[in-house]
Amino acid sequence: MYGAAVVTLMMVFYALEGRSRWFTFAFAMACFGSSLYGWLAGTWPFGVVEAVWGIVALRKWHARRDGAQG
Repeated sequence: MYGAAVVTLMMVFYALEGRSRWFTFAFAMACFGSSLYGWLAGTWPFGVVEAVWGIVALRKWHARRDGAQG
């Protein structure tokens, strides 16, 4: 249930990213939640990839805060 919930949240927040930079932040947190699920499930490659996506999303959120991306 946890894995399905965080992946669903990732999709929703990704779709809404254009509306507010806070959806980008929420997407990053959902990515980290999905990464945690990957590590707990023993699928460490999935955990690594999702952690990287979370870092990328946090950088995007930070750049949008500074006005670099609209």
